Amino acid sequence: MSINKIRSVLYKLAKISGDVNAVKKGKVGKRIARRAAGKTTGKLLGKLFK
Repeated sequence: MSINKIRSVLYKLAKISGDVNAVKKGKVGKRIARRAAGKTTGKLLGKLFK
């Protein structure tokens, strides 16, 4: 197993852990909004620095 696959698995586990934590605290909506904003920002920056 390569280091990149291990890294990928760890990031996915962290994402799931964050989702579970948001559900426990009742802040799912805020998390979804921030994730959507992050994706949009990433796409715009990707196009800008292409």
